[in-house]
Amino acid sequence: MVFKFDHNNLNVANLERSVAFYRDALGLQETRRHEADDGSFILVFLGDGITSHRLEITWLRDMDRPYNLGDNEFHLAFTCDDFAAAYERHTAMNCICYENPDMGIYFIADPDGYWLEIIPEK
Repeated sequence: MVFKFDHNNLNVANLERSVAFYRDALGLQETRRHEADDGSFILVFLGDGITSHRLEITWLRDMDRPYNLGDNEFHLAFTCDDFAAAYERHTAMNCICYENPDMGIYFIADPDGYWLEIIPEK
């Protein structure tokens, strides 16, 4: 029996704002979309065009409050082949929420407050 990663999910308050953020901040592109027949939810799968891993972002029509992210101790991590250019882009987007220069990493926050770790490619 073999298990492989397929995707991660994050729920979002504003689907199009999140799709635009992930495109602009990380270069992710929509690979698939599923809309419930009754309009109660929309799933959008985003990919990097390199790996088979997908980020599924889910919009729920009836969600009437911001998502409770607790202590926000979980995160997704992305490597980048041009760390300096990524840092410059994210600085311009004003989305850097935490930096750890000793480890050589930083985090950005998406529009819903989820943290995304940016790591230089080794």
